[in-house]
Amino acid sequence: MPERLQRARTRARKRALDILFESEARGDDPLVVLAHRRETDDAPPVSDYAAMLVEGVVAHRERIDQLLAEHAEGWTVARMPAVDRTLLRIGVFELLWVDEIDDPVAITEAVELARALSTDDSPRFLNGVLGRIADIAEHLRATR
Repeated sequence: MPERLQRARTRARKRALDILFESEARGDDPLVVLAHRRETDDAPPVSDYAAMLVEGVVAHRERIDQLLAEHAEGWTVARMPAVDRTLLRIGVFELLWVDEIDDPVAITEAVELARALSTDDSPRFLNGVLGRIADIAEHLRATR
């Protein structure tokens, strides 16, 4: 993947994280927050990839959270730090529903965002959870 496209996707993941995190913190519908962000000029633009991530996480959130609950050993989804929970949701969506993103890329991107935005323990936690899901991703994709 060209470096420019990879950087654009990294920014898109960060924008999707911002929208999903804000909507959860405020108790707002993520799709309403997304629509507002796309209509306004007072925030950075929302790329099509960022919008697709938000829409995909919303559409598949029940299944994503079920997988997180099954594979986040010792953690409930509700107890996870909000940034970690949101990054995991984006990562699982990319692993299972975005065919053009390789599994290691989805995991690495989530881990790098956690390193920049969350706790010292978050990168290892995200890597472990997403790694366990990636190990069975082929099976999960076949049953979606």
